Amino acid sequence: MLKKILAVSILVFLIGYAIYFAINPNTAKEGVTEGSAAPNFELSTLNGESMSLESLKGKKVILNFWATWCPPCRSEMPDMQKIQDEHDGDVVVVAVNLTSSESSVKTVEDFVNELELTFPVLLDEKGKINNQFEVLSYPTSYFLDEEGVIRTKFVGAMTYDQMNDLLDDL
Repeated sequence: MLKKILAVSILVFLIGYAIYFAINPNTAKEGVTEGSAAPNFELSTLNGESMSLESLKGKKVILNFWATWCPPCRSEMPDMQKIQDEHDGDVVVVAVNLTSSESSVKTVEDFVNELELTFPVLLDEKGKINNQFEVLSYPTSYFLDEEGVIRTKFVGAMTYDQMNDLLDDL
């Protein structure tokens, strides 16, 4: 009888424990799928400063993977700049450049200067972060909520309206 009570008690505890962790949003598993906490990384900016994804918690983030040789990337950059300007600190656009595919960092600098981009441009010089986020084509963007959880992954160029709609869903 005592063994049955103990067994039932353990079973109830385990079920409760599983339910708690299934519904508790603070325990999102790390990964690159929707609903997962985005893995932290740290890269250098064009200015030579270091920036981590974790440092942006508390803000909505558009994490964009791109390259200068990608025409769709070029087409969406002005809209990303407009989003950055309009959301005044509530939203941060972070553009991770696949620097290992560029002819030089100067190519990236010239691109950023030509389009007058003011959001952070991070240099993924070895392609490690692109691989970590399973980027297979450019551009690819992840929309992260204030807790750093991936809410949407978008492959391809986005319009201004699409970006705003996806941000509204965060």
